[in-house]
Order: sequence, then C-alpha cells, then structure tokens
Amino acid sequence: GTFLNLRVSDHGRSDSLLLSWDEPEGGAEGYSLALSSLGSGTLLQNGSAGPNITSFWFHGLTPGMHYEIEVTATLDCMETTSQTVTAQTSPSPIRNLSLSSSGSSTVLYASWAHAHGQRDGYHLALYHSDSQTLVRNASVPPNASTFLFDGLLAGSEYALKVSTLAGSSQASTSIHQWTAPSIPTQLRLRPGSSTSLIASWADAGGAAWLHLVLHNLLTQTVTTTLSARRGLTSYTFQHLRPGTHYWLGLSATAGPYTAGGPNATAWTYPLSPGNVTLSSAEEQSSLQALWSTPAGERDFYLVTLQEGEDSTPMRNISVGGDNSHVTFHGLSPGKQYSVQVTAVAGPYQASARSTAAWTQPLAPSAVSLSSQGSPYSLLASWEEAMGEGYVLALSPAEHPVKNSSLLRGVTNFTYEGLRPGTLYTFEVSTPHSARLEVKGSPVLEKPVAERKTFPNVTQGTCSHVCCAAEAESVLGFDTPGLTSALTPPGTGGGGCPGQAVQAPTPPRGSSVTASHHLDVSSLPDPMAPAGVTLTNTRRPLGLSAFWDKADGDVDQFHLQLYSKSHPAQRNISVGPHTHNFTFLGLSPGVQYFLKVTVLAGPYRSSSHFATEWTYPLSLGNVSVQPGQRPQELRVSWVESGGGRDHLVQLSVAESLSVIRNVSVPRGVTQLDLQGLVPGSRYRVEIISQAGPHRTSSQTAIGYTVPLPPLSLSAIPVSGAWALAVQWETPPGQRDGYQLSVHEEGSSSPTRNMAAGKDSTNVTLARLAPGTCYLVGIWAVAGPYCSLPKNITGCTVPAAPTNLSLTNPGGSSELYTCWNKPPGRRDHYRVILYSLSTRRRERVQTVGPDAQNITWTHLEAGSRFAVQVTAVKASFEASSTNITQWTYPLAPANLTLGSPSASMLQASWAAPGRVAEGYVVDVYDAASSSRLQSTVLGVDARSHTFRNLSPGTHYSVAVRATAGPFHASTPNITHCTREYGALLA
Repeated sequence: GTFLNLRVSDHGRSDSLLLSWDEPEGGAEGYSLALSSLGSGTLLQNGSAGPNITSFWFHGLTPGMHYEIEVTATLDCMETTSQTVTAQTSPSPIRNLSLSSSGSSTVLYASWAHAHGQRDGYHLALYHSDSQTLVRNASVPPNASTFLFDGLLAGSEYALKVSTLAGSSQASTSIHQWTAPSIPTQLRLRPGSSTSLIASWADAGGAAWLHLVLHNLLTQTVTTTLSARRGLTSYTFQHLRPGTHYWLGLSATAGPYTAGGPNATAWTYPLSPGNVTLSSAEEQSSLQALWSTPAGERDFYLVTLQEGEDSTPMRNISVGGDNSHVTFHGLSPGKQYSVQVTAVAGPYQASARSTAAWTQPLAPSAVSLSSQGSPYSLLASWEEAMGEGYVLALSPAEHPVKNSSLLRGVTNFTYEGLRPGTLYTFEVSTPHSARLEVKGSPVLEKPVAERKTFPNVTQGTCSHVCCAAEAESVLGFDTPGLTSALTPPGTGGGGCPGQAVQAPTPPRGSSVTASHHLDVSSLPDPMAPAGVTLTNTRRPLGLSAFWDKADGDVDQFHLQLYSKSHPAQRNISVGPHTHNFTFLGLSPGVQYFLKVTVLAGPYRSSSHFATEWTYPLSLGNVSVQPGQRPQELRVSWVESGGGRDHLVQLSVAESLSVIRNVSVPRGVTQLDLQGLVPGSRYRVEIISQAGPHRTSSQTAIGYTVPLPPLSLSAIPVSGAWALAVQWETPPGQRDGYQLSVHEEGSSSPTRNMAAGKDSTNVTLARLAPGTCYLVGIWAVAGPYCSLPKNITGCTVPAAPTNLSLTNPGGSSELYTCWNKPPGRRDHYRVILYSLSTRRRERVQTVGPDAQNITWTHLEAGSRFAVQVTAVKASFEASSTNITQWTYPLAPANLTLGSPSASMLQASWAAPGRVAEGYVVDVYDAASSSRLQSTVLGVDARSHTFRNLSPGTHYSVAVRATAGPFHASTPNITHCTREYGALLA
C-alpha cells in the first residue's frame, strides 16, 4: 500500500497529540482517524480530515498514556490504505511539592501530590544551592509520594527538582529549602586588652549567618551587634570600656530558621591607677595614699601597705571603685613604707606602686655620757628607739664635731683617745628626729680601753638536687642557671639518667616437610566393562553406579568402592544381568572411587576407575558475634562432616551483593573478619564444598559493635532548666543512640531516652534547677551497644524569690530574708550595697538552705540595697535588688533663742550621717498645735521661725529623716521676747 509516513508530537502539551502524515502520490479524497488505548484496543476517539489535510489534533487525552492511532486514506476508485502508529502523551508535573527540614540540620523531607494521568516513575535531583553541585540522585516508583534526604550539610540551602517520567518525556517541578542551622560550640570570650574582647567558637560551618550580641552588664545596654557569614570562627570587639563586665550571646540562622546558641561572659582588663603617692598625714604615725582614677570601670581597689625595703605586705584595704585615697593610721614610727594600689575587675587586676615614704621617728631617750673612771674615754648610752639607725656626734667646746653612725639595735658607744679634763657634748639622733644633747668630761685617771665588736652575719644556702624537669615543676619557673645547678652529677643539663630497654629478637622458625605417595596398580583388562559411571544421589545420600552390558558370557560383576579418606572399602557382587547399583550410607562430602570387574570363569577384566563426590552436609550452629574491635566480626560454626573446605560469604544485610569471600580449610570452625564498618548489620552464609558440589548453611545475621559518640558536651539552656547535650557523629553506622540521665547524689531512678541515628543533639527538659546530672550516651546497633560516653552537666540554679530587706527598728541593723527557690545550689552569695556611699558594703556567703541574714554595725540614716545570688558551680541566678534605710540618729544639743519679738531660732548638732535632711516643727505651747513645719537639707544646723507672736511660749522639735524613718529630739519650750523688751 501507499506509505503515509505518520508522525506524532505533543508540542509540550500533556493532554494532546498532533498527528501528521505525508499526502500519498495521486492525492487522497479524505482521511479517517481512530485513536484507541494501546493494549486494550478500545476506541477512544475518531475523526476525519478532507483532502489536502496532513495533520490532526487529538485533545482531552490522559497525560502519560500510551495510545495507538490508525489513519485510513481513501484513494481513487474507492481504494483505501491504512497505517498505524503508537504514541505516549507527556506526563503532568506533580502538585503541592514541599521540602521541609522539620527543624533537622541534616535531613530534608520531600512530599508531593500525584498529578493527573499516568507515569513510569519519578526522578529526584537534589542540588546544593551555593556550590551548584548535584548531591543526590534518586529514582522512585510511580506510586511514591515522599522521599527523605539525609546526611546533608547543616544550615545550607538546597534545590530539589522532581521530574515525572513517561517514556522519553518528563515534566519537572522545583523547590528550594534550608536545613536547620547547627549551633556553634566551645564559645569563648576573653580579654584582648583593656578595651577589647576576643570571641572564638568552633563548628561554625553549620549556619549561613552567625549573629553576635554583646551586652554591657553594668549599664544593661547592647554595646555591639554583629552578623557574620558562614565559616567565621573568631571576632575582636573593639572600643570597649576598661574593667567592664560584658555578656556575649550567639545565635545561628539559615533561611527561615534560627537557633539560639551558647553565651559567655568576660571582663575587659582594668586600667591601673595613676600617680600613686604615699605621704605623711596630719595625724602622727599615719600615712595617706593618693591616686588618680583611671578611665573605665572596676569592682573595687585593693590597697596594700608594704613595709621596709623588701616590701613586706602589712595591711590590705578594699575600697570602692570611685575612691581615690586611703589613710593608714597607727603605723610604727621611723619606718619605711610603700603602697600598691590594685584595680580589680572580675578576675583581672592592674596595679601601680608608690615611692617609699617614712613615718616620723621618735628620738632616743635616757641618754647619758659617763667617764667610767677613765681620763681618756667616755661611754655614751641610750634607750632603743624606732628607726633605721643612729647618728652620734661628740664635740668639745670650740672643736670640730666627731660624728659616728651606728646600726639599729646598738644602745651604747665608747669614745676613746679623748683629752682628760675636757668638757664634751654628745648628741644622738635617729633620722628625721630631734636631737638629744648631754655633756660630760673624763676623769684624770688611767684610761681603760673597751672595744665592742659586731659579729659578721652570713647567709646560709641550701640546694635541692633533682632532675632538671623536676626542678622546673617544683620551682614553677624556668631558670637556666638554677636548672644547671640542680642537675645531678653525670647527667647533662635538662636531662635525667635513664635506662634503655631492648626487646629480644625472636628465634628463627623451623619447618617440617611431609609427603605422601599413593601407588595404584591396575590389572589387565582384556574385556573391561564399558560406560562405567558414578552419579550422586542427594536424598538419600548415596552414589549410583552404572555400566554397560558386557559382551559374551558373564558370570557376575564385582563392584569395588573406596575412598582415600576412609580405609574401609565396599565390595559388592551382582548378577550378570545387573547393570546398576546404589551405594547408601556413605560419608558426606567424600570423594569415592569405583572399579567394576567382570568375572567369566577363571578370567576377569576390570574397568577404569570412575569417581564422584557425595554431597557435603550444611554446617550447623552458624553464629556471628562482634569481634574484639568494632571493625571485626567473629563467625563460628560446627562441622557436620565431609567436604574439602568452606567458603564464608559476607554481605551487607540490606544488600544481596557479596562483599567478602573467604575460603577456610576443613577443620577450622571460626573466622575473624576485619576491616568492617562499625555498627553495621551483616549477613553471613557458609558454603561447604566437596568436589563440584556445594551446600549452603542457614543465613546468620550479626552486627559489628558501633563506635561511641565523639566530643560529648552538656551545657545549660539559657532561660530554661534544661541541658543541651551535643555530640559529634562517630565513624560507621548505628541504629540510634540511647541516653541515660541520673541526678547526682539522688536515689531517684535513671531516666532513659532514645535518639535517632543521625541525631547530634538532644535537649533534656524538665530538670531540677541548680542540679548536676550524670549524662551517659552510647550508640546502639542491633542488640549491641558501644562503650558509653559520660559527662556531668549542671542546670542553672533558680533565683531566690520574695526577697525582702526590713528595718527591725534600729539605726545600724537590717534584716534580709528570701524564699528558698526550687532545686539545688552550692551556696548563696548575698551582697549589700551602700547607696549612700555608692560602694559595695559587704559580701557574705551562706549555705544552700539559708533563708535569712542580719546585717549589723551599719551606718545610721543610710540607704542600702541587697541582692541574693544562687550559685551552682560556675552558674548563677540573682534576685532583684531590694532597698531599705537604717534609722537616722536624732539631732543633738537642740537649743532655742529669740533674736526678736517675732522670731525664734533653733540650733542643733548632727551626731552622725543623715541621709536626707531635717524637719523642724514649731508648736504653740499652750494648745500643742503645730504652727509651722520646715524641711531642711542635710547640711542644715539651724533654722529661724519668723512672724511669731511676741512674749509667747513655743515648743520646737527637730527630726532627722532617712527614707520613711525619722528620729526626733525632745520638744524644747522657749518664749519669744516681749515687744517692750525689744524697744528697750
């Protein structure tokens, strides 16, 4: 017939097909078209086309469907020609494609709704958006509507393309999504200088952006915010205030996800005080230390008074960070002192020292000068005085002074070689002291010489002999000369005598060679049986012998069956018309040899040997146990007899492909398989081999022991009584993780929980505040567990509540109490601040069960604030601050006077500090009604009432006020002047 050259296309439409054809030679009067379902032949659509038409559209088809189209052309003379073609419509794309991480940092979950029509399957392609690399390729069957992508990078954006496949056509849909970020670990914050802090962290690759917020804890303000791209592991915060406490919070973001991370606190280094001086104060035996306040902040100053040239510490005084001077009283006269002022901010200090200063020395007392009966000498003596030594001066009238200097501790001195009968003046002084002077003259007698010698003082030394390395550890510093001095004789500097140990060399091995020779002789075979064969029967276990019918007369056939491994052989005779025989009860897996001999009278003729193996038995009790290491398995079995060797086949349990073939000889009943993946499930099958025959054992399943998690940490979750347990995934596989949580020091049962095999963190919620927990984690694979990893983590303690600070009614006492919060704590730290002097007054540490404290010896009329902090290990939780006043002291020495007829003046003295001021009230003495009330400042010491009535008695009282409390003088009555007295 005529060839129409049919062609089908869809032009990108999944519900239509365009059929095209070539017009036949001579043309056609018309065309009829029929579309049916391929395979069923059911007619679905038909159509027609006129002459000169060469294409036709079929619409309303099912996407992805196979169709058969027949075109019939009507030619001249009513002749027709037909041609058929098959085609498939394009598939429709899927609907409602979603890609979600569900908060996971390593998993994305894809789901979709099937499109209308048919399809051959789906193809999924996952791309990493930043690198544009294909990370996963998967094909799934047409009924699948979900797929899980695991092992992805944390905090990364991925693009998924899902293609519906139908024949050679496909329809694709794409979507983008992020995995959740992983939280950086090991956040550290340390000072770089007095104005900078260096933040560093690890595992920063699991987030697209890191956000850092630095808070000034003193002002409770945000100092710096920073956003950094993936990979940054450190940052230096500049232009900070010296000696200030800062808090750094870190969070990780990736796309729509944000994960709160760890936080850390640190102080900047404080600056050292400037211009530190020590000088004499107004009071005797007192010195005043002065310094200038450096920039920045500090918790307090530690002022250390040091005595002598060796700067021995004598006194320590802590003063507030705003102070700039301290006076030391009651010092020793004539002593050298210096002062060191240390600014303290958190754990850091910065110090400065003053030059030396001296207290005023005292002059020696009881000075005497006597001749002791000698005309040529005088003995000077005095009592010991504080100071560094003495200066002596002896001078006759109108002669030069004879000066001497003596050390401290000497209280007499003899002058010799003097002129008899001469008057001398003796003067003894300590440095900076007034001199005492006495006079005396030697007698006219024979002089007696006296000498006083002073012993030499030597310093003893001692040495410590040890190895150089020990000397360093003992001394705590590295001094080359000292190290050399400590080196024992016969050893070099920096080394200790050692002992060399040499391992013995193993002896050479010897070998034994064995050989075995089998000599088989055959008999002549004039008419040997032909076609001798030996075949295997499996059930029952045996061997069947076959041979051809012999030529000529035969009396019988003799069958001889034996094996090299069994000394016994079987001899069977059968009749002349028998041409087969089955041997039963044979040993499994053994090679047998058969010789058939024909007997005819006295003659016999034997065949060649035929050989065959019996089937081996399958091995029993095959077991697979973990080996000595996580990468090993030990396979063991029980031999059932027979066979040459065994073939141990190892495959991954989820796969049918064999990954390891190991041949072991007969007699071996166990095998160690090494180099495997920890925590994996394996399938073992042992094949027994005997000649060409193989028998398989039952399949045994075993697991390698998984490896324990790495880098385990347990840190408290800020704002919650929970622990964030994190770890790194160890090499290998696992079914999951098991965790145990036990409260330390408690008899409560251990909590157990499970985590998925791809998990790297778990949050332990609903824990007790301020409590330490022992957290154990181990990987699980089948019935086996890894070695556990343990760590202790403590939750943040709960802050004390209902804090109160009350005044029991005294001027020097306050009472603090609070409610015991839930959970545990190591202790409470209670800090009392003086708001009047703006310094930290006192700090006390009390036990974990304490609920109150009484403050005594406080300053009257002052306002105080208290804060109670629960401390557990390095974690703290503080209460809010509560303030209260102490009662003021009542004014003293109230006096009244009337400078004029209409005025009354009150005066008083202040016995102590008054925090706020005074209230002065004046009353009519007759009616006791208050006439005037005046509020005065803290520095007021008098007040004048005006516009009063002349010659009238008034009562006045003065109250000192401090917050809600006051203390009043007794009422004093006084009369204003008479008007006439004023005129007079």
